[in-house]
Amino acid sequence: MARLVKLFMQIDNIKEAHFVRNRIAEENRQRENSAAVRIQSWFRGCRVRAYLSRIHRKATMIQKTWRGFKAREHFRQRVKTAYFLMKMNFYNKMAVKIQQRWRGYYVRKYVHNYYARKRYLEALTQKNEQIRRELEELAEHQRKERERVAMEREEQEKYVRAQRLHFLLSTKQCPGVFNSPFRPEPDEMELRLRRVKPVRTMSAPKESWPMNQQPSSYQHNKERLPPIHNTPQGPFRPAVEVQQQRYRPLEPSLRVATSITALEEAREELRRQEWRTRLIDHPFLPFSKAPNKKYEPLLHAASPYQQTEYGTKHFREENRSQLETKKLFRRVFTTCHVFDKFGRLYSNTGKTV
Repeated sequence: MARLVKLFMQIDNIKEAHFVRNRIAEENRQRENSAAVRIQSWFRGCRVRAYLSRIHRKATMIQKTWRGFKAREHFRQRVKTAYFLMKMNFYNKMAVKIQQRWRGYYVRKYVHNYYARKRYLEALTQKNEQIRRELEELAEHQRKERERVAMEREEQEKYVRAQRLHFLLSTKQCPGVFNSPFRPEPDEMELRLRRVKPVRTMSAPKESWPMNQQPSSYQHNKERLPPIHNTPQGPFRPAVEVQQQRYRPLEPSLRVATSITALEEAREELRRQEWRTRLIDHPFLPFSKAPNKKYEPLLHAASPYQQTEYGTKHFREENRSQLETKKLFRRVFTTCHVFDKFGRLYSNTGKTV
């Protein structure tokens, strides 16, 4: 009871203390709230970071395990592939060696027998030597034949020459050209001249003409003249050479060999060559006469003459009927009509028709 009375006596102090404490608590409420928020944010951050760190460690462990598994599987596959390639290369090498041995044996046994090939090459060598000797003999025989033919030809030429030079033979009174008294012995040509006989020329047969008939001029040219001497008088050329000289072709001069129109043809050829490199077919020639063009009748006049000069007295024709007809013709054929989307007709002048 006394304690209750004591409390009633101290109630004012209690109220004052309560109000003081409430005031202090209100003053410190914002600072305590911010401190509590900082403590909570730090704690939650630590908890989240610890959770994320644990998750990262677990994810790293899972990735490490999975990547190791895949790498070991890939390595095992590569090892299998390398082992398979090594076995295939070894097998191929062994197969090639077996094929090489077998093909060598088969070729040596049935296709190219070594001893048969050796006997064949020896026989071929002997045959080649025999053929070579025969060819050499044939070549030597052909060479001797050519030399013999050349000697015969030369001897024949010397014989013919001696026949043509037979008139130079020495006589008892007068020595010849090839038998000089200053020589110890006569020349070879002198000996040939003594052995050969001179060339005998056949004279043309003589024809007997009647007393009252004489040959005409054109017949006289075709006949052969009688020989002047019965014996040959000197060296004569062969008949073939004389025939070729008689019927040799003409050797025309430059005036006869050149065409009469050579200059015009050369100019035409030069003109064609210039035309190949020309860009336009009708070049501009300012000082040349222009070709006469066909007159184009005027639209504003009915005159059959050319264009009238500006400033003359009658610039427009006085025949108005023909002028109006030409204007109408020009208006009809030079105007273009167009329909718009509403069905209206327009001309190219912009007016509605």
